[in-house]
Amino acid sequence: MAGAIGGWGHRRYDTAVVSPFMADAEKLAAVRAALPALASGIHLNTGSVGPMPAEVAAAMAELETYERDVGRAHFDYYLGLLDRMAEARAGVAAVIGADLDEIALTHATTDGLNVGTWGLDWRPGDRAVTSTQEHAGALGPLYALRDRLGVEITFADIGDGGDDERTVAAFDQAIAPGTRLVSVSHVLWSTGAVVPVARIAAIARERGALVVVDGAQAAGAIPVVVRELAVDGYAVPAQKWLLGPEGMGALWVARDAWDRIRPSFAGHFSLASYDSRGSGAWHPDARRFETAGYHRPSVVGMARAIGWLSMYVGLDYVFRRGAATARRAADALAAVPGVELLTPRHQMATLVAFRIRGWPAQAALDELGARVFVIARTIPLVDAIRISVGFFNSDDEIDRFVAAVRLLAEHTPETLPPRRMLAILDEG
Repeated sequence: MAGAIGGWGHRRYDTAVVSPFMADAEKLAAVRAALPALASGIHLNTGSVGPMPAEVAAAMAELETYERDVGRAHFDYYLGLLDRMAEARAGVAAVIGADLDEIALTHATTDGLNVGTWGLDWRPGDRAVTSTQEHAGALGPLYALRDRLGVEITFADIGDGGDDERTVAAFDQAIAPGTRLVSVSHVLWSTGAVVPVARIAAIARERGALVVVDGAQAAGAIPVVVRELAVDGYAVPAQKWLLGPEGMGALWVARDAWDRIRPSFAGHFSLASYDSRGSGAWHPDARRFETAGYHRPSVVGMARAIGWLSMYVGLDYVFRRGAATARRAADALAAVPGVELLTPRHQMATLVAFRIRGWPAQAALDELGARVFVIARTIPLVDAIRISVGFFNSDDEIDRFVAAVRLLAEHTPETLPPRRMLAILDEG
């Protein structure tokens, strides 16, 4: 490990050099070379977990080796952890347009949503509002409030999220007197629709409610400026569109909400909340929302992955190419007879959900996986396949995937031509 004990995590691993000044075609080739997992199949499930840059995996592995061979107990090593945590916070702040002191590290998007939801001073009879399309990560803490404290949950019926006026009207009706919290996704995990969060937040703020946003399918996929959304909390994961490790995330909390979202001291205590040199001075910033127990290699991996995206790939390229490639996939799928596109193309991000006539979603995905080695997922809620299109996906990958979908759409599970199989005989 180069440098002093507290200075780990600085070495770069230039397996494939990516520069923000490359031409698009050259950059795409370099990006794909820097993401080795892309060689294993067509990666269309970043909405669950994205491919990890080689240099991120190498930095994490080197630190794990250091911990095994040298140990983790030296106090300077701990101080180095605090520096890397600050780097991770700074990376998130750059991605979502926030200040460093407004960011707290978490262990997942759900962790951030738990903090933002449970941190209010709830009373029986209070009301929380969410939509009919929310992910379980947001619904879990709301159901806990309902079952433990008698908090009422109201669901705004927004359909597929493709009609902004319907969505805003549904929230307008749902945010009634007594509403303390509005919990909403920025991009719907089910259909991929971009939700008019700023308009919903304006209604909530006027009526005295806080707004906490699930940004899992937005941060790192589309441009996000949390201040323009005028919300109170915004939770993000590391492992999806930020291409970092699992078990890490972040929560942004607006300054004027710090006194209204108050996690219990016993449940949210970390030495990182104190002065980095151990003086015992409590920091008056978002670190009050952090817990303890961060896996140091994962902290480094999160900071390194966001830095790679921001400084070497360039967020402008990430957002521009990701959106264009996702639109290309959506348009091509919509043109296939027998395919029903669920994603509203007029307000989509990078998720594309669709059904194939005559095919249960899981059966279709199994077939697509076997034929073109696609890695995607189903959405059981709507019995659909969902693909997550990244800036790193090539046009050829999209074309091969759509061609396989077209083949399935021309057949039923019973009439589909069998795949060619190569039998491997074991000499033993």
